[in-house]
Amino acid sequence: MTLRARLTIGLIVLATVGLVATDIASYTALRSFLLSRVDDSLGGAFHSLTTAIPVAKTQGVSPASITTYEGGIVPGFCVQLRRLDGQVSSSRCLPQSTQSSFPPGPRYPRNAPRGTGQHFFTVPAVSGGGHYRVESSLEHGHPDYVLLLATPLSGAESTLHRLFLIELIVTLVVLAVLATLGLWFVGFGLRPLAAIGETATAIAGGDLSRRVEQADDRTEIGRLGRVLNVMLGQIEAAFQARESSEQKLRRFVEDASHELRTPVAAVRAYTELLSLGAARDAADFERAMVGLEQASERMSALVEELFLLAHLDEGRPLARDPVDLEEVVNQALDVARALEPERPFTVETQSTVVVGDDGRLRQLVDNLLANVRTHTSAGTPVRVALDHAGPNAVLRVADAGAGIDREALPHVFERFYRADAAQAGARSGSGLGLAIVAALAEAHGGSATVTSAPGEGATFTITLPLAQVGTPTTSGRAGRPVRTLRNAGNAQGFLSDGR
Repeated sequence: MTLRARLTIGLIVLATVGLVATDIASYTALRSFLLSRVDDSLGGAFHSLTTAIPVAKTQGVSPASITTYEGGIVPGFCVQLRRLDGQVSSSRCLPQSTQSSFPPGPRYPRNAPRGTGQHFFTVPAVSGGGHYRVESSLEHGHPDYVLLLATPLSGAESTLHRLFLIELIVTLVVLAVLATLGLWFVGFGLRPLAAIGETATAIAGGDLSRRVEQADDRTEIGRLGRVLNVMLGQIEAAFQARESSEQKLRRFVEDASHELRTPVAAVRAYTELLSLGAARDAADFERAMVGLEQASERMSALVEELFLLAHLDEGRPLARDPVDLEEVVNQALDVARALEPERPFTVETQSTVVVGDDGRLRQLVDNLLANVRTHTSAGTPVRVALDHAGPNAVLRVADAGAGIDREALPHVFERFYRADAAQAGARSGSGLGLAIVAALAEAHGGSATVTSAPGEGATFTITLPLAQVGTPTTSGRAGRPVRTLRNAGNAQGFLSDGR
């Protein structure tokens, strides 16, 4: 059976029990009330008869004529006088003219209750249907006689019969209405469960974006729907993450294979050149050895970068030492100036201490400056700024190059991603430098972002948590004021952050 059917049947059963109990209680109460009224009526008539018997006897009237005494019999009552041995002295229903409107007299029991008190009991009619209510008692002053007074219960039974029919009809009507309304209300209440079932079916069909609607926390089903929505969101996120991870892995393998293909092909070409006799020619031999060295260096650098990203992905802990980030930036700038003396740099730094790995932070800054060298011409100005923003250190590296296309901007920190830039002076890199920057920033509890627009340059922003006040640095150079260093060839007025 369905839950809707079970709930409806349970409701009908409970309603039936309640209605039947109410019907029985009301029927019993009314029957008791009607019998009490009949007993009171019998008691009044019985008292008149018992007080009239001695008077009748003193006048010499036989006991058999007692039932004709006008003061002792109420019309419609039946009376019987019998001896203690059971012999009936008189038995009659009065008045005779109304006897036909009542049952044909009571069927008195052979051994009627006897005693000094009054006894009430119910007996059937002599023939046909109907019952009589009977009162019996020994006659006062005549202990040899038992007086039985009966009255028909046709009026009370008719009232009880009508009550039974009314209760039966009302009970059936109420149960029918309850069944109809119960089916509707239960169906309405279970509608959210049906919606949950439809949502589950849709999700099983592959639509992971479906959710349970109208998840109201005020109801149990609503709370269930809300919990299911949370679970479905987590499942969808897990599937999306898995799909994204699979796509990244496939692209990673493809890109890594592509990157390694060139140096491997170069190694093969140079080794073939050597095998064809280049070793006998000093110039060819030297050219082959230089080519092999460059190819091996490129492969080594690529493998090192891949290993670094793999370690960062695994969450391997880095060193957690106080580092003077200003000193790290200045050291990286010294190398950058040595590599490109003609490039103008604007540097604005202040004493900044962070907690992390000195070598990895240096690699982060080196990769940012290398990205500038790769994607801008040698004379493009660069601005490097290091300052504080609340509890964080903020490092900005901005160039005045051609900028990054809006479509490529969300992907610059992805591995092996290269924007299809056509700006002058752009050179090819491994495609892992900025991915390493983002991974190192996250490994140090920070973040890496970029802002750019075509023709307006690009600004890379690194945010790292500052070390607590008083933390000693490894270089011992904390406490220096903000400094502004300008290269001799710096373009005048280049202070834009590239946004």
